Amino acid sequence: MRRVLEDEQYQVSILQEGRDAVAKVRNLLPDLLILDLKLGHMSGQDILEEIKNDRVTADIPVILYTAAVLEADEVGKLLESNPQRYNGVYLLKKPFELIDLLEKVEEMLELSGR
Repeated sequence: MRRVLEDEQYQVSILQEGRDAVAKVRNLLPDLLILDLKLGHMSGQDILEEIKNDRVTADIPVILYTAAVLEADEVGKLLESNPQRYNGVYLLKKPFELIDLLEKVEEMLELSGR
């Protein structure tokens, strides 16, 4: 993903651990966050909740991705349960084509005006 995004001239920062992700997101204030739901010490869903609960980061668009069917269903229901809160959050299920990711990145950045 990183290589494809950089080839399209996006600046990419990678966070390997979920533990400090929210603080780093708050510090970097990215235009878009691509978040794996399966992380080490903290789930992607927990990170999403913390980002949405913080006024500084709440409006950052987020693309969530996962290969876990049950987790995807759970998160899909969460997003549908409160569309206003999760506006600007999109769930991408693996396997997906990288061109689909690029299209979604472009769409979300355009919609957010970033």
